[in-house]
Amino acid sequence: MKKLLIFLTLLCLVFVATSGLAEPEASVAALKGPTAMGMVKMMDDGAGDLDFAIYASIDEITPKLVKGEVDIAAVPANLASVLYNNTQGQVRVLAINTLGVLYIVENGDTVHSVEDLRGRTIYASGKGATPEYALNYLLSASGIDPQNDVNIEYKSEHTECLAALVATEGAVAMLPQPFVTTAQMNQPTVRIALDMNEEWARLQEGNEQKSALITGVVVARTEFIDAHPQVVSDFMDAYADSVAYVNENVDLAAALIGKFDIIPEAVAKIALPYCQIVYIDGEDMRTQLSGYLQVLYDQNPDSVGKALPDEAFYYQR
Repeated sequence: MKKLLIFLTLLCLVFVATSGLAEPEASVAALKGPTAMGMVKMMDDGAGDLDFAIYASIDEITPKLVKGEVDIAAVPANLASVLYNNTQGQVRVLAINTLGVLYIVENGDTVHSVEDLRGRTIYASGKGATPEYALNYLLSASGIDPQNDVNIEYKSEHTECLAALVATEGAVAMLPQPFVTTAQMNQPTVRIALDMNEEWARLQEGNEQKSALITGVVVARTEFIDAHPQVVSDFMDAYADSVAYVNENVDLAAALIGKFDIIPEAVAKIALPYCQIVYIDGEDMRTQLSGYLQVLYDQNPDSVGKALPDEAFYYQR
């Protein structure tokens, strides 16, 4: 009996000692829309000890990330730079998870190149934000003066852009996915005229280091990365697998996207191929993201937090 008591006591001590060595649960946040779509397979699988939460607004995620209530988050690419600069490096970017989701659309069939935008009215939302900077770069680099060669009218909502597009003969609009798909389901005459990703890539031809049009990235708190590198590495591996699954199994992924109330399943089935969901880390991530942030910085330094982030911003395993 005495030996049994000693054994049980030792067993309890071993349990207490080893339980504290278990890797902690990571809190993961993402926004409704394309930046969350790539996570749905790992969310459904319950990958690792990860606690996922989907939010409607980035304003809900940012303070939680800064306060340490969220460990890993999918955020707009320029916001990652702003947070890095404003917190003195307390967040780092792990990977690009969404390329550009902006498209030039028209209610007709007259636009087949950027040059066809010359002299046109372009409706868009995102004045003073990354959509404006992306459009200005696309036009300027293609030899079109955004101030004089086109008439850009900024609206506060995507729905206003669509209404103006349909009502104005010869107009075009710049809209994001999955809103474009929703618009086409309600207004079949609206067509995608230009893919901003393809046009950006065209402008990069001949460059030794090619940037990309980027919508979203996944970041983690630097303190969490340093304390739990294996958790972060496992997350990155699972995330890469999840993105591959989503892109290769559109119908099944759309069902999961609907299940987690990111966007309706019917919209996801059509929109997924246009949502530019990717997983890019390492040196490719640094090259593409740094080039994109440079474009934003050249137009408005405040858009990236007043300075381009240094090399420590780009996490390398």
